[in-house]
Amino acid sequence: MADITAFYSRPARFTSPGNHAEALAGLPADLAALTEVAHGLIVHEHLTGMYGFELAEERRASVHLRPVSRLLDQIAAEDSRPLDVAREPSARVAGDCRTFTVFTQAALRAHGIPARARCGFGGYFGTGWYEDHWVCEYWNAAAGRWTLADAQIDEVQQEVFGVELDVLDVPRDDFLVAGDAWLRCRAGLADPGKFGLSLLGEAGYWWIAANLVRDVAALNNMEMLPWDIWGEMLRPGEEPDEAQVALFDELAALTTDPDAGFAELTARYQSDPRLTVPATVRNAVLNRIDEL
Repeated sequence: MADITAFYSRPARFTSPGNHAEALAGLPADLAALTEVAHGLIVHEHLTGMYGFELAEERRASVHLRPVSRLLDQIAAEDSRPLDVAREPSARVAGDCRTFTVFTQAALRAHGIPARARCGFGGYFGTGWYEDHWVCEYWNAAAGRWTLADAQIDEVQQEVFGVELDVLDVPRDDFLVAGDAWLRCRAGLADPGKFGLSLLGEAGYWWIAANLVRDVAALNNMEMLPWDIWGEMLRPGEEPDEAQVALFDELAALTTDPDAGFAELTARYQSDPRLTVPATVRNAVLNRIDEL
């Protein structure tokens, strides 16, 4: 475990704070306080109506920032006050669940606390679906276990979505990492048609498989955008063939308990071109090729 926690304690490609190391290190190490800071800096691009304003189209560009250093650059450029000073909702930088997750992950790592991003599905948004979502998984030293924390959900969203669970200790039946979602659907314990994004009416094995590849990358310190496409990702509505099913079965087993097969998981990611994040990926939202 020492090697594993060390791997997730160090800043990596997208969680390095860049010129903002001192600012991140100056934030509290307490998870609840850190998520409050995140809530005061970031607003979900599709939930601004909950906070009484409409997001201008030109302000959506920040959602596509991958490195937390660039996110922090944007925050500082718009408001140079310390990070723990909450901005008005309309003055917060636009992001999404992955943005909240990676900010919190980077801040925890700045204090030497092991943290990793997990890509999967949240079942607590009141839609009857498991919605495409990201959370932060951190090493809870007091409890001696990895704990899922949803850094996005604040009091406003808790009320609107009717979230009653502890968002700083999300039960693993309420947030399913992508591998768990895959295995449950394969075993007939869940309906793949309820895993996706209800707002778009899109769901299925293809979506679960894509999130599984993203979760593998995140567990290898490559926290990609939720719409980045590369490698062994299926097209919308496409059904996996026999070889792909076998691959995703294997990846699901590795990622549901990533510590148990940590060496295999990292080696597989690094050696398998179907999984390794390449130098360029397709940004499906902007329909363009992005260089990393």
